[in-house]
Amino acid sequence: MAEHDPDASWFLAQVKPNSVNIAKRNLERQGFATFLPTAEETRKRGSRFVTAERPLFPGYIFVAFDVAEGLWRAVNSTAGITRLVSFGREPAPVPRDLVDQLMRRCEASGRLIPAEALREGDRVRVTKGPFADFVAEIETIAPDRRVWVLIEIMGGQTRMAVGADQLRSVER
Repeated sequence: MAEHDPDASWFLAQVKPNSVNIAKRNLERQGFATFLPTAEETRKRGSRFVTAERPLFPGYIFVAFDVAEGLWRAVNSTAGITRLVSFGREPAPVPRDLVDQLMRRCEASGRLIPAEALREGDRVRVTKGPFADFVAEIETIAPDRRVWVLIEIMGGQTRMAVGADQLRSVER
Protein backbone atom coordinates (compact mmCIF):
# COMPACT_ATOMS: atom_id res chain seq x y z
CA MET A 1 0.00 0.00 0.00
CA ALA A 2 1.62 3.24 -1.17
CA GLU A 3 1.29 6.60 0.59
CA HIS A 4 -1.51 8.70 -0.81
CA ASP A 5 -2.27 12.40 -1.10
CA PRO A 6 -4.74 13.36 1.67
CA ASP A 7 -6.74 15.41 -0.87
CA ALA A 8 -7.10 12.43 -3.21
CA SER A 9 -10.30 10.42 -3.24
CA TRP A 10 -10.50 6.64 -3.18
CA PHE A 11 -12.07 4.76 -6.07
CA LEU A 12 -12.81 1.12 -6.73
CA ALA A 13 -11.23 -0.48 -9.79
CA GLN A 14 -12.44 -3.77 -11.23
CA VAL A 15 -9.55 -6.14 -11.85
CA LYS A 16 -9.25 -8.64 -14.70
CA PRO A 17 -9.49 -12.30 -13.61
CA ASN A 18 -6.32 -13.51 -11.85
CA SER A 19 -4.62 -10.13 -12.39
CA VAL A 20 -4.84 -8.45 -9.00
CA ASN A 21 -1.07 -8.52 -8.40
CA ILE A 22 -0.34 -7.28 -11.93
CA ALA A 23 -2.84 -4.43 -11.53
CA LYS A 24 -1.48 -3.46 -8.10
CA ARG A 25 2.12 -3.44 -9.31
CA ASN A 26 1.31 -1.41 -12.46
CA LEU A 27 -0.79 1.15 -10.55
CA GLU A 28 1.97 1.66 -7.97
CA ARG A 29 4.59 2.03 -10.75
CA GLN A 30 2.51 4.93 -12.09
CA GLY A 31 2.49 6.58 -8.65
CA PHE A 32 -1.06 5.69 -7.60
CA ALA A 33 -1.73 4.71 -4.00
CA THR A 34 -3.50 1.35 -3.79
CA PHE A 35 -5.22 -0.55 -1.03
CA LEU A 36 -5.96 -4.28 -1.32
CA PRO A 37 -7.43 -5.61 1.93
CA THR A 38 -6.90 -9.35 2.35
CA ALA A 39 -8.04 -11.94 4.87
CA GLU A 40 -6.85 -15.41 5.76
CA GLU A 41 -9.27 -17.99 4.44
CA THR A 42 -9.37 -21.75 4.95
CA ARG A 43 -10.78 -23.95 2.20
CA LYS A 44 -11.14 -27.68 1.87
CA ARG A 45 -9.06 -29.19 -0.92
CA GLY A 46 -9.59 -32.90 -1.25
CA SER A 47 -9.30 -34.40 2.21
CA ARG A 48 -7.34 -31.55 3.81
CA PHE A 49 -7.78 -27.89 4.66
CA VAL A 50 -5.59 -25.21 3.06
CA THR A 51 -5.22 -21.68 4.46
CA ALA A 52 -4.29 -18.80 2.13
CA GLU A 53 -4.50 -15.02 1.86
CA ARG A 54 -7.45 -13.95 -0.28
CA PRO A 55 -8.72 -10.47 -1.23
CA LEU A 56 -11.53 -9.26 1.00
CA PHE A 57 -13.29 -7.94 -2.13
CA PRO A 58 -12.38 -10.43 -4.90
CA GLY A 59 -12.01 -8.77 -8.29
CA TYR A 60 -11.55 -5.22 -6.94
CA ILE A 61 -8.79 -2.93 -5.68
CA PHE A 62 -8.97 0.55 -4.14
CA VAL A 63 -7.04 3.31 -5.95
CA ALA A 64 -6.48 6.88 -4.69
CA PHE A 65 -6.14 9.87 -7.01
CA ASP A 66 -7.39 13.40 -7.58
CA VAL A 67 -10.28 13.20 -10.05
CA ALA A 68 -9.81 16.87 -11.03
CA GLU A 69 -6.46 15.96 -12.63
CA GLY A 70 -8.21 13.55 -15.02
CA LEU A 71 -6.02 10.63 -13.95
CA TRP A 72 -8.90 8.17 -14.02
CA ARG A 73 -8.29 7.51 -17.73
CA ALA A 74 -4.76 6.36 -16.86
CA VAL A 75 -6.19 3.94 -14.26
CA ASN A 76 -8.70 2.56 -16.80
CA SER A 77 -5.88 1.86 -19.27
CA THR A 78 -3.59 0.17 -16.73
CA ALA A 79 -2.67 -3.46 -17.43
CA GLY A 80 -4.73 -5.73 -15.19
CA ILE A 81 -7.58 -3.23 -14.71
CA THR A 82 -10.93 -3.70 -16.46
CA ARG A 83 -12.46 -0.36 -15.47
CA LEU A 84 -13.17 1.99 -12.59
CA VAL A 85 -16.56 1.52 -10.97
CA SER A 86 -18.67 4.39 -12.31
CA PHE A 87 -22.17 5.76 -12.14
CA GLY A 88 -22.59 7.75 -15.32
CA ARG A 89 -19.55 9.04 -17.18
CA GLU A 90 -17.16 9.64 -14.28
CA PRO A 91 -15.90 7.20 -11.63
CA ALA A 92 -17.76 7.15 -8.33
CA PRO A 93 -15.62 7.88 -5.25
CA VAL A 94 -15.80 5.49 -2.32
CA PRO A 95 -16.72 7.24 0.95
CA ARG A 96 -13.43 8.24 2.64
CA ASP A 97 -14.74 7.09 6.04
CA LEU A 98 -15.30 3.56 4.71
CA VAL A 99 -11.74 3.26 3.40
CA ASP A 100 -10.29 4.80 6.60
CA GLN A 101 -12.17 2.29 8.76
CA LEU A 102 -10.98 -0.61 6.58
CA MET A 103 -7.38 0.63 6.79
CA ARG A 104 -7.58 0.84 10.60
CA ARG A 105 -8.65 -2.82 10.70
CA CYS A 106 -5.69 -3.88 8.51
CA GLU A 107 -1.95 -4.23 8.94
CA ALA A 108 0.35 -2.07 6.79
CA SER A 109 0.41 -4.86 4.19
CA GLY A 110 -3.39 -4.75 3.90
CA ARG A 111 -4.00 -7.98 5.81
CA LEU A 112 -7.14 -7.86 7.94
CA ILE A 113 -6.38 -8.12 11.65
CA PRO A 114 -8.53 -10.86 13.22
CA ALA A 115 -11.09 -9.42 15.62
CA GLU A 116 -9.86 -11.60 18.44
CA ALA A 117 -8.08 -14.89 18.93
CA LEU A 118 -10.24 -17.59 20.48
CA ARG A 119 -8.65 -20.32 22.59
CA GLU A 120 -9.86 -23.58 24.11
CA GLY A 121 -11.40 -23.00 27.53
CA ASP A 122 -12.50 -19.41 26.74
CA ARG A 123 -16.00 -18.35 27.72
CA VAL A 124 -17.87 -16.93 24.73
CA ARG A 125 -21.29 -15.58 23.83
CA VAL A 126 -23.06 -16.91 20.73
CA THR A 127 -24.08 -13.92 18.57
CA LYS A 128 -26.13 -15.53 15.78
CA GLY A 129 -28.56 -18.34 15.19
CA PRO A 130 -31.06 -20.09 17.46
CA PHE A 131 -28.65 -20.02 20.41
CA ALA A 132 -27.89 -16.28 20.22
CA ASP A 133 -27.02 -14.74 23.62
CA PHE A 134 -26.19 -18.13 25.17
CA VAL A 135 -22.87 -18.25 27.01
CA ALA A 136 -20.69 -21.24 26.20
CA GLU A 137 -17.20 -22.62 26.78
CA ILE A 138 -14.90 -23.46 23.86
CA GLU A 139 -14.08 -27.14 23.87
CA THR A 140 -12.00 -27.43 20.67
CA ILE A 141 -11.21 -25.43 17.54
CA ALA A 142 -11.09 -27.40 14.28
CA PRO A 143 -8.72 -26.50 11.39
CA ASP A 144 -11.69 -25.33 9.29
CA ARG A 145 -12.35 -22.60 11.93
CA ARG A 146 -15.38 -24.46 13.19
CA VAL A 147 -15.52 -24.13 16.96
CA TRP A 148 -16.96 -26.83 19.20
CA VAL A 149 -18.58 -25.31 22.28
CA LEU A 150 -20.32 -26.62 25.36
CA ILE A 151 -23.62 -24.87 26.09
CA GLU A 152 -25.54 -25.41 29.29
CA ILE A 153 -29.17 -26.15 28.42
CA MET A 154 -31.78 -27.39 30.89
CA GLY A 155 -29.23 -28.38 33.52
CA GLY A 156 -26.91 -30.34 31.18
CA GLN A 157 -24.09 -29.51 28.80
CA THR A 158 -24.69 -29.87 25.07
CA ARG A 159 -21.85 -29.95 22.55
CA MET A 160 -22.38 -28.10 19.27
CA ALA A 161 -20.35 -26.66 16.41
CA VAL A 162 -20.51 -22.98 15.42
CA GLY A 163 -18.47 -20.71 13.17
CA ALA A 164 -15.81 -18.54 14.83
CA ASP A 165 -17.55 -15.46 13.40
CA GLN A 166 -20.62 -16.29 15.53
CA LEU A 167 -18.74 -15.96 18.85
CA ARG A 168 -17.58 -13.06 21.03
CA SER A 169 -15.41 -13.33 24.13
CA VAL A 170 -17.06 -12.88 27.52
CA GLU A 171 -15.13 -11.20 30.33
CA ARG A 172 -14.76 -13.49 33.30
